[in-house]
Amino acid sequence: MDRNGVEAVKARINIADVIRRYVDLKPVSGRWMGACPFHQETKPSMSVNEEEGFFYCFGCQASGDVIDFYQRINGLEFREALEALAAEAGIELQYSQPDPQAKEQQRRKKLFLDMHDEAQEFFRNCLNHAVGEVARNYLNRRGVAPEIVQAFGLGYSPDDWHGLDNYLRSRGRNSEDGVEAGLLSSNQKGNIYDRFRERLIFPIKNLSGRVIAFGGRIITDGEPKYLNSSDSPIYKKGDHLYGLDVARQSMTRTRRALLTEGYMDVLSLHQFGYTDSCGVLGTALTKDQVKRLAGFCSRVDLVFDGDNAGRKAALKSSRMILLQGVACRVVLLPDGEDVDSLLQEHGRDGFEQCLDRAQDGLSFCFDYLGREFAPREIMDWARNFLSELSDQSLRAYYLPRIAQGLGLAEAELRLTAGAAIDRKPPSGQVQVAAQSSQQARSTGKEDKDDRYFMKFPIQYPEYIPALVEQGFENVLSSQWAPAFWEKLVATQPRADLTRLNQYEKRFYIQCREELRENTLVGKELLDEWEHICNKIAAGQQKMTVEQLKQSLKEAQQTGDMHKVKECLQALNDCLGRENEQH
Repeated sequence: MDRNGVEAVKARINIADVIRRYVDLKPVSGRWMGACPFHQETKPSMSVNEEEGFFYCFGCQASGDVIDFYQRINGLEFREALEALAAEAGIELQYSQPDPQAKEQQRRKKLFLDMHDEAQEFFRNCLNHAVGEVARNYLNRRGVAPEIVQAFGLGYSPDDWHGLDNYLRSRGRNSEDGVEAGLLSSNQKGNIYDRFRERLIFPIKNLSGRVIAFGGRIITDGEPKYLNSSDSPIYKKGDHLYGLDVARQSMTRTRRALLTEGYMDVLSLHQFGYTDSCGVLGTALTKDQVKRLAGFCSRVDLVFDGDNAGRKAALKSSRMILLQGVACRVVLLPDGEDVDSLLQEHGRDGFEQCLDRAQDGLSFCFDYLGREFAPREIMDWARNFLSELSDQSLRAYYLPRIAQGLGLAEAELRLTAGAAIDRKPPSGQVQVAAQSSQQARSTGKEDKDDRYFMKFPIQYPEYIPALVEQGFENVLSSQWAPAFWEKLVATQPRADLTRLNQYEKRFYIQCREELRENTLVGKELLDEWEHICNKIAAGQQKMTVEQLKQSLKEAQQTGDMHKVKECLQALNDCLGRENEQH
């Protein structure tokens, strides 16, 4: 990770300006406050410390710096969020241990993004000229408003095997790059041709609004009905959602996502005012897609056809969403209707009736399982569901609800599914589980003591050099605090939040927020400093006693009486000093 780049981004990007894009912030007592976008909240529970560059929610404890916020609100990985903010700030990142081919890969990704911009220009021009009349007539028949066509950047690919290929080559591109970018296709003989022909074109964009792929719908006779871009260095269909770049701002306001299957369904929903809707891209819903949605909303409403295929898809999608700890409802449409036809024929009233009948995701799963599955299969479903929950708190939340849904006693389900419930989390989640277990140790005396001690250098970092000289590390006895202390020493006077794990970061920000309400000054601060110093001295004394006891034991075992005498004398002296202090 480019730590200089991280610091440069945080220095140049104002955290309040970024959060203000998603949250209405108001000044309160020297900080900004607003309703937290990460849980159901209407009151201002989120504090934004512009000076120190972090946010903290007093309700759900969401916390971090500007990169953490941008990552979470947009459903991105850390590196994706960092790169997006760096690009916004005009900062070129330099990774400390780059892949020898990283610069070339970055260059080609930029090339492919530029080629997609050029392809979109080609498709839009075709739609708006004589060759696109058939597509414009189709859109008119389907009732798609011009402003929706404009907002989603729709286009048309003509019935030409080399239309786009020739256009790209006129812009200095080569056909082989077009194939790698997913814009062109190549057959076994090596002949290259346009992937999309005689289709209505739907640009697929990333969260930055850059076109990364296309979907094409046939509007005459032909198969397949829908054709999507193949995966490429800039596009993986299981990671993205159609229309999310347009819908995300509405989602942050409504805290809901309407998720459907077809491109036309998404367009219709937006046209009828449901601007928090997006669509999957020709695949089953994936965990990465749910994570992206979870950055914007707290509930996903699945909109599926009411036939058996739609119900089966709703079962799989509900399960995926619930496993990620996101609320879910299932909106089933009348037989023979899709979203587009329902809205065009019955308007918002017809769709609102379906929303009113929406069923909670877990309840829908139980109803469907009860109709279609044998009892043994239902129990297998429940066991597998519980075993795939990596978060212990989610297991505690779902266990009684699943037991009730299956008509079982909670203890009976826990016993039946015990092996699955208690199994270790998947390897990819071990680190998260370890961090959660650190937080769970908050009831232990060692942890409680160390939280007290660590609060002092966090709130008064000017004392860190003196604490190092005093041997502060000797007073820390829990598993997490010594490593945390090392990070504070290495990054003084202000902690580098990107070096802290989730637990450390939250604790650090909580201590800094507490300082606003209760700052020690004068004699109070001096008394606290002396108390900490006395505790350090006592800790060092205790360590010395333990070392002398061990040395005495070893001397007695070897029969070294001279050494025994020395250890006893030193131990008595040490214990005598300890008694004097008390």
